[in-house]
Amino acid sequence: MNASAAVAQPDVVSETRLNPPAIPLLTIDPYTSVWSFGPQLHQDATRHWTGQPNQLNGLIRVDGQTFRFMGNPSFAGETIVPTARQGAYAARYLTEKPASDDWMSPAFDDSQWTKGTGHFGSRAGDETSWTTPNLYVRREVVLDQVPDGPLLVNAIQNDNYELFINGERVAKVGGVSPDYRLTPTHRNASEVLRKGRNIIAFHSENFSGPGFVDLGLVEQRLLHYKPAEQTARRMTATRSEFVFNAAGVELTVTFLSPLLMTNLDVLSRPVQYLTFTVRATDGKKHDVQLYTDASAELAVNTPDQLVTWQRGRVNRPGSAALDYMRVGTVEQKVLGRKGDDVRIDWGHFYVASVVGPNTSRRIGSLASALNQFEREGRVTDLHERMPRLVSDSLPVLATSMALGQVGEKPVEQHLLLGYDDVKSVEYFGQPLNAWWRRYHQSTDGLTSMEQALQDAETDYTTLQKQCDAFDRQLYADALKAGGATYADLCVLAYRQAIAAHKLVAGPKGELFFFSKENFSNGSIGTVDVTYPSAPLFLLYNPNLLKGMMEPIFQYSESGRWNKPFAAHDVGTYPLANGQTYGEDMPVEECGNMLILTAAIAAVEGNANYARQHWASLTLWTDYLIQHGFDPANQLCTDDFAGHIARNANLSVKAIMGIACYGYLAGRLGDKAREQEYIDMARDLARKWMKLADDGDHYSLTFENPGTWSQKYNLVWDKLLKLNVFPDEVARRELAYYLTKQQPFGLPLDSRKTYTKSDWIIWTATLADRPADFEALIAPVLRFANETPDRVPLNDWHETTTGTKVGFQARSVVGGYFIKLLQVKKLH
Repeated sequence: MNASAAVAQPDVVSETRLNPPAIPLLTIDPYTSVWSFGPQLHQDATRHWTGQPNQLNGLIRVDGQTFRFMGNPSFAGETIVPTARQGAYAARYLTEKPASDDWMSPAFDDSQWTKGTGHFGSRAGDETSWTTPNLYVRREVVLDQVPDGPLLVNAIQNDNYELFINGERVAKVGGVSPDYRLTPTHRNASEVLRKGRNIIAFHSENFSGPGFVDLGLVEQRLLHYKPAEQTARRMTATRSEFVFNAAGVELTVTFLSPLLMTNLDVLSRPVQYLTFTVRATDGKKHDVQLYTDASAELAVNTPDQLVTWQRGRVNRPGSAALDYMRVGTVEQKVLGRKGDDVRIDWGHFYVASVVGPNTSRRIGSLASALNQFEREGRVTDLHERMPRLVSDSLPVLATSMALGQVGEKPVEQHLLLGYDDVKSVEYFGQPLNAWWRRYHQSTDGLTSMEQALQDAETDYTTLQKQCDAFDRQLYADALKAGGATYADLCVLAYRQAIAAHKLVAGPKGELFFFSKENFSNGSIGTVDVTYPSAPLFLLYNPNLLKGMMEPIFQYSESGRWNKPFAAHDVGTYPLANGQTYGEDMPVEECGNMLILTAAIAAVEGNANYARQHWASLTLWTDYLIQHGFDPANQLCTDDFAGHIARNANLSVKAIMGIACYGYLAGRLGDKAREQEYIDMARDLARKWMKLADDGDHYSLTFENPGTWSQKYNLVWDKLLKLNVFPDEVARRELAYYLTKQQPFGLPLDSRKTYTKSDWIIWTATLADRPADFEALIAPVLRFANETPDRVPLNDWHETTTGTKVGFQARSVVGGYFIKLLQVKKLH
C-alpha cells in the first residue's frame, strides 16, 4: 500500500478508502490539539488545528544512518518582505472589485488606484482606514536577492485574504488572526519571487467586526534529514498510526487519545500516548535509536513570547518512576487570553517517560538536539540559556531511546505527552478547574499534574485494550447502521468533535462541557454548535450533552440573561462571562434547547433533566408559539448565509420545539399538556405544508416558489417518533434533493452551491432507503478524501469544487453520528 492510503479497519473489509485531510495526533482540548496536515507524517511540521506550527519531530537512527519519520524540523529564518509592524510601507488600493481580472499582475496599471500605507483596517492605529467588505491592495517590492527556501506568509487578518505574487496565487487563508502568524505557501521563495521588481497583491474580505489586514513574507529554514519511507497509515476513532521503513527496520508510530466517554476522569485527563514499535524486516539485527522532540511552540500563542523550562521526577510507591520535562511562558497570565485563532500561553507542556538507563533527555535548541542525536545516537542534558524567546533557536523537549540490537521480535517504547493548563475556563468571574483536577473530598485536595502523569502510565496497558475494543465496536456499529462510507465518516469525526470541548467542574462541582467555536468566532458554549454536535454525545454519554446545556440554563436562571428566549453563547473561549455574539438567534436557540432536552429524555428513558429546568423550557416554548412559526428576518445557525425572513427550515425547528415540550410534559405525567402541544405542533405543520408548498418540494421561505433548502430539522420528528409532519413531507424532499446533488455534496439551499456536511448527514438520515442514504453521504466522504484543503475537517465547503469555504476542526461533526444514534438508541 502506498503512503497516502489508509489501512483498512481490523477484521472489517471497507469498500471505501479513508484519506483524511488531516490526521489528529494530540487531541486533548481546543488548545492542545496537534495534527498532521496531509498524508505523510514527515511531509510538513505538525500543527495546531489553527495551522500554526506545534512541532513534534522524530528521527530514527539505524546502524548509524539517520532518517526523519515525524515533522519537518524548521524555524523561521530571514524576513524577505517586512510587515507594517516592522515598518510602514506604501501601496495602492481599491475597496470595490477591480474592473480587470488581471489586477494582480505586474503589468497592470494601478496609477488610478488610491495611495495608502500598510497596514489597513478600521481599528485605532491602523495606517490606512478600511471599513468596507472588500479590499484590493498592490505593493511593489524590489529585492536585491531571492532566497531559495520555503516561503511563509506572516499575516494578520479579519476575515480572509488571498495573496498573489507577480500575478500568481500563492495563498488563500480564512478566519480571524488578530496576531501575526506564519502560514506556509508550500512554494519555495525562488519559484514566485524574482530579483528586482515584484508585485505583492492581495484581496481581503471582512464579514463582521473590525476589518484589518497586513502581511509580509518570510523564508523558512529547514533542517534536512532524509525521510524514512512511509508505507501505511491508519486512523481509528482513538488512534492514528503510521508505518515506516528505514534501512531494513520497520517503525510503527501510534498516537493514542483515550477519549472514552464512559470514563470522564480519563476523558478529561490531559495526557495522551505516543508509542513506537520497531522490528527488523530483513532477517538481520540492527542497532536502533529513536529521537523525538516537542517544541516550545506548544506552550505559546506566538513565537515572540518568552519561555522557561524545568525537569522533574515522579516516583510514587508501587508505580514506575517517571522523568518529565516541561516548558511554559515566563509571564503565565492564567486565563489571560481569549479569542478564536489563538493558542494557550499559560500552564506547561509536559513530556514524560519511564526512568531507565537507555533513555536520555535534553532541553535546548532544536538544531543542537538534532545534531547531537545524528552524531551520537543520543541527547544529553546541557545547561542552555533560559528564559528565551521561542523564536530564538526554537527550544525543544528532546528524548532519545536506545533500543539496542533489534531483530524480528518487536521492541516497544512509549512517551506521555500532556498539558497542565492550571485553570481551564472562567464562568462569570470564577476560574474553574478541569474535571480531572477537581476537588476530591477523599484526599482533601486537587489532583496534581504529576499524579495525572503517574495515573496515565499506570493505565497505559489497560487503556490500549479498551481503546482497541471501542474502535472495533464503533466501526462495526457504524458499518451496520449506514455502510462503509458512513463508518469512515464516523471515524473521521470522533476525536475532532470531542477535542473541540473542555470538560470542567462547575461552581458547585457539576459537570460543564464547554465547546469552542473553532475558526468561526471563538464563542464558548454556543447553543447552535451544541445542537449539531449532540448526536455523538447522546449516543455515548448524554451527561456530556447536559454539561453543554447546563451553562446556558444556569445563565438564564441566574437572572444575568433576562430575555424571553435562550442565549446564543456564554462568552468567548475561555471566558464564559456572558454572551458576546453580537446578535441573538431567538427561534434557533429556543428550538435547539427544547429539542435536545427531549432527545436526552428519549435516550435516558425519563424526563428528570427537563424537570430541573421546566420554567426555562416553558418560557422558551411560549416564545416559539408567539414568534416561531413564521420567523421574522433573523439569523439561524447557518448565520454565514445571512438574515432571512419566513425561513421554512427554521419554522420546522420551532414546530419541533413546541412538539418536544409536549413530549416532555407527557414524560413528566402531564398527559393533557402533552396532547395540547402535540396537537398544536401538528396543526402548525399542516399550515407549514401549505405555505412552503412548491409542487415537488418545499421552498426555502414561505410563499417563495422556485427556491429550496435542506429541511434537516425534520430529522427529530423521525427520531423521536412524534409524527408531527406526514411522512410524505420527508419523502418529497428527499426525492428532490437527489436531483440537486453536486460532486461534493448537496448544497445547503438554492442561494449558493456551498454546503454544511453535518446537515447533509442529518438530511440523509431522513431517508428510509439505504441507497438514498448512501447517495447523499458518499459525496461527503469524497470531499474529505479529495479536498485540496488538507486541514482538520471543515464542515462548510463548496459542493462543486470540494474546496473549503470556512471553519475547521469544529465540534459540529459530532452530528455525523445521528444515523448511529437512530439505530442504536432511538430505533
